[in-house]
Amino acid sequence: MKQINEEADAEEQSLRISIDAKATVKAGPFARGGKSRVLTKAVDHDFEAKATVTPVGIFLPASDELFLYGVTSKVTSDCLVDRLVDWWKTVKDRFSQIKTLVINVDNGPENHSRRTQFMQRLLEFVQQYQVTIRLAYYPPYHSKYNPVERCWGILEHHWNGSLLDSVDAVIQFASTMTWKGNHPVVTLVTTTYPIGVKLTKEAMEVVETHLQRWPSLEKWFVDIPYAHGMRNELSSSKGRYIRPPFTGIRTKAEKNADDRLVSIQEKR
Repeated sequence: MKQINEEADAEEQSLRISIDAKATVKAGPFARGGKSRVLTKAVDHDFEAKATVTPVGIFLPASDELFLYGVTSKVTSDCLVDRLVDWWKTVKDRFSQIKTLVINVDNGPENHSRRTQFMQRLLEFVQQYQVTIRLAYYPPYHSKYNPVERCWGILEHHWNGSLLDSVDAVIQFASTMTWKGNHPVVTLVTTTYPIGVKLTKEAMEVVETHLQRWPSLEKWFVDIPYAHGMRNELSSSKGRYIRPPFTGIRTKAEKNADDRLVSIQEKR
């Protein structure tokens, strides 16, 4: 992991980012510990929350930039990739030279490398924005080394002793925290994301033909390379397969996956 990160930071056409979601915050008049210069009254039991907000962070270690998204829905695979898309749209003009995104991430349930919807959405990102993605996962019990994790401690310290009694209060406190002297870019996300979205086994086999898993480390290091001419082979809504133009060169795995899925669609 250290070698991968150092190589990414040294390569002019690579950009390393760190992605993670913080623990969900209950919005309400609840005591959070900490101290305040202002007398603050809070309930001593966690009654039903008015709402919940889950901070999702994208951190750029090289420039110490932090982008925070306050998500009011469940944080799903689609939610995480949508945040990646939102972030990239805001910064891609600054990083026009970037050909590879190296993503430091923990092995959470919604973003591990066997999560079918997560991998499909990342493949779509690669196809749309024409950049290669390299996923670099921290092993179990080592997610604290994920760079964005350092920001969560600062955020928690910043709002401890304060009442986060509304979604607006959570967003406001997040906006006023500082990391290395800079405020994060904070966005409220109110989109509702359904849970349990996944691909069929056959559709995931097609996705796998575009993934390069490192030998002996298949779960922890995965490349999703951009190849000129690759285009949407999966329908994002139903995981249906669209036959790509024939190039004259096909791997055995691609041919088998293609034949199986075309046969399935004909039966439907």
